[in-house]
Amino acid sequence: MIHLQNLTKVYRLNGKKKVVADDITATFPTGMSVALLGRNGAGKSSLLRMISGAMLPTSGRILSTGTISWPVGFAGSFNSELTGEQNCRFVARLYGVNTDELLHFVEDFAELGDHFRLPIRTYSSGMRSRLAFGLSMAVPFDTYLVDEVSAVGDAAFKAKSNQVFHDRMSRAGAIVVAHQMGTLRQLCQAGAVLEGGKLTFYPDIDEAIAAHMANMGQGKAG
Repeated sequence: MIHLQNLTKVYRLNGKKKVVADDITATFPTGMSVALLGRNGAGKSSLLRMISGAMLPTSGRILSTGTISWPVGFAGSFNSELTGEQNCRFVARLYGVNTDELLHFVEDFAELGDHFRLPIRTYSSGMRSRLAFGLSMAVPFDTYLVDEVSAVGDAAFKAKSNQVFHDRMSRAGAIVVAHQMGTLRQLCQAGAVLEGGKLTFYPDIDEAIAAHMANMGQGKAG
């Protein structure tokens, strides 16, 4: 369970104020995959970052009864001077998981070859993405945060990534941001719509999508 209690987030830039979370109180149930919907700039990524702990709210708090992932596939927190292996060792210690098992999974999954033991700064963007996605899947969480993640690589690697991702989703909850309604229907049972700083929870994914499309002034989504 993730509970948002009077959550507020305000950005100030050049004397202008933008409120992306306006005194939100809502609960994401345990073990449920929830689509997070909203127009571009509504604050979906900011909300995910606050839930993950990477960003502090202006006021309010977030309570949780289980473990929460960082945004799946996020590569921005890697230390570029350390190797892929060293970055993975650090994460294993940080989250208290078996280091050898995590290293074996990530090295096999990411298919980086000798680069796994070279500094991250030598990686291409695709290599960083494969390492980040593999590391995200290597740590078991009660809730995964997914922000427009997409598999990289050839068709075989994408198929492997999708298989592992769906396996994780079958045994945990998730909060998912994606622009493809078909993807959200496939992954999620419920939805939450962020509009004007307010968050409305819908126990049925189709109701959430309909509300979002109405906000966007569009008809039924395919």
